[in-house]
Amino acid sequence: MIVKVGDFGISKILSSKSKAYTVVGTPCYISPELCEGKPYNQKSDIWALGCVLYELASLKRAFEAANLPALVLKIMSGTFAPVSDQYSPDLRQLILSMLHLDPSRRPPLNEIMAQALCIRPLLNLYTDVGSVKMKRPEKPMAPVPSVTHSRAGGRVTSARPRGARSGSARTGIPLPLSSVYAWGSGISTPLRLPMLSTEVVQVSAGRTQKAGVTKSGRLVMWEAPPMGAAGGPSLPGAVEQLQPQFVSRFLEGQSGVTIKHVSCGDLFSACLTDRGIIMTFGSGSNGCLGHGNFTDVTQPKIVEALLGYEIVQVACGASHVLAVSNEREVFAWGRGDNGRLGLGTLEPHNSPQQVPVPPEHEAQGVICGIDASMVLTISGRILACGSNRFNKLGLDCITAEEEPSQENQVEEAPALACIRSAPLLHEPIVCADIGTAHSAAVTASGQCYTFGSNQHGQLGTGTCRSSRVPYLVVGLQAVKVTMVACGDAFTVAIGADGEVCTWGKGARGRLGRKDEETRMPRPVQLEEMHPYVVTSVACCHGNTLLAVKPDLAPGGCTLARDLGLTCHPPLPEPKAGCTLYLLLSAEGHLGTWKQASITNNRRFPCLSSSAGGLLRAQCQGLEGSCVSLWAVVTRVARHCL
Repeated sequence: MIVKVGDFGISKILSSKSKAYTVVGTPCYISPELCEGKPYNQKSDIWALGCVLYELASLKRAFEAANLPALVLKIMSGTFAPVSDQYSPDLRQLILSMLHLDPSRRPPLNEIMAQALCIRPLLNLYTDVGSVKMKRPEKPMAPVPSVTHSRAGGRVTSARPRGARSGSARTGIPLPLSSVYAWGSGISTPLRLPMLSTEVVQVSAGRTQKAGVTKSGRLVMWEAPPMGAAGGPSLPGAVEQLQPQFVSRFLEGQSGVTIKHVSCGDLFSACLTDRGIIMTFGSGSNGCLGHGNFTDVTQPKIVEALLGYEIVQVACGASHVLAVSNEREVFAWGRGDNGRLGLGTLEPHNSPQQVPVPPEHEAQGVICGIDASMVLTISGRILACGSNRFNKLGLDCITAEEEPSQENQVEEAPALACIRSAPLLHEPIVCADIGTAHSAAVTASGQCYTFGSNQHGQLGTGTCRSSRVPYLVVGLQAVKVTMVACGDAFTVAIGADGEVCTWGKGARGRLGRKDEETRMPRPVQLEEMHPYVVTSVACCHGNTLLAVKPDLAPGGCTLARDLGLTCHPPLPEPKAGCTLYLLLSAEGHLGTWKQASITNNRRFPCLSSSAGGLLRAQCQGLEGSCVSLWAVVTRVARHCL
């Protein structure tokens, strides 16, 4: 059995001194040198650890008294009841040595861990923990799918139709907790990244980084395998071009830390913990790590200047960072060109600086681009600073949908200012993102507006005509947009029902689909079984990262929900008067046809179904179309609504 005792709390930081003098800690565990007012060091921690070890063995404290003076006398005398002889002599001797009155006689931590009493369980920790004892021999594993070789020498495996998943209801294998897809930089269709048996709830992409946060609060990274490794880059001159491969790994050194958000810049990243603490690592150029210097850091390091604030969100640009606290304070650091920090100057800063926010606004979220920044307010407004080239921040004064005059155009803003371009200034904004030369925003009603450069059709107008007026993306009117992300010259929009639409520059796989009608929003096909929900999307330069998970409580047709059905894909809401045919099958036995005339979207006749069976539904008369769908009966249902 392994018992892990954790008590996190920094009582005193020893900077340049080797000893401290202040008295802190739980009275029952304080060391004799603390009681005498003498300087102390790490040997006082060994004393406290010995007290805890004694308490675990004896189920009582080593030193206890009714009041503090009596407790101090007991500690200074160093007398306590002996440890029971049911424990090994090694353990009893270890406790005695840790509770020695002379600090110099107490063993250091590395000596304690090297004892046979500790080293053996420590070695087993990495081999036995989590193993389950088997009462009977394990059944042989299922045979590996056959692999054949084509004439050209390429590998050919049994294929399944696009949209099918190995873990499906038909095979009985549970669906994965989530999936993460990547495309761009030569990957022309969505590539499912390897997972570590966990659910990824948020992703972020940088110039070279691909990162995600799991539901359990761990930071996962996806990297290309080293040259020569299995799945690594092929040798120059190879005939067959392999699909790019990635390997996933958890970031080390996170013990006891729960990550809830990650944001990636160019060669650096920032993590936000559940305690509101920011940690940064990577390249320290431009001071974008916020540590007061320009030094590179390989492991996440706390931004100490913000320890007095509870940060609720952090965003990274190419070389600068913005953060917002629970008190609506905004902080910025990094490169200051174009006024992207919102501090009123163009100077860089290598430590967090508080950004003045107009008093009539309260910050709720922050967004960083290549050379600009945005702040979302609780009232649904956008404050922006930095480069406004092509009016990508919406800072031009536009009252009607007409091109602004030269005097009403703004090229850059060194301080936060409210957007002034109609119709955005009249719409409550819930989501936005900044690309290299354009931006996109989503309103509370689910409409998507784009503004900025349209050189590659990234505004979704269907042409490449330039305009400084924000454009309502007409091609998404049938989609309720919930999220949007902007790359260097393309845009990605996510719908409430899991739709993924892209448009703009299609070179090097930026759109994740065929280069057809690139200037208009078109769907991207994912290898997912419906229904699913997109939990996070991120774009950087020419790359896109997308996280999805199965929708266990799907929307779709109220009929399917009321019958307890999980539909793949969700049934559209039936029109009044259409006829629905259901053919039920329970465990391979065909059932009977059930016919229902839909007179009201919420009224259905009695229907019965068997759990575990398959259902095939055909909706005839639905706007003149016939839709054939598969669904899985998830529970026994008998409804009269």
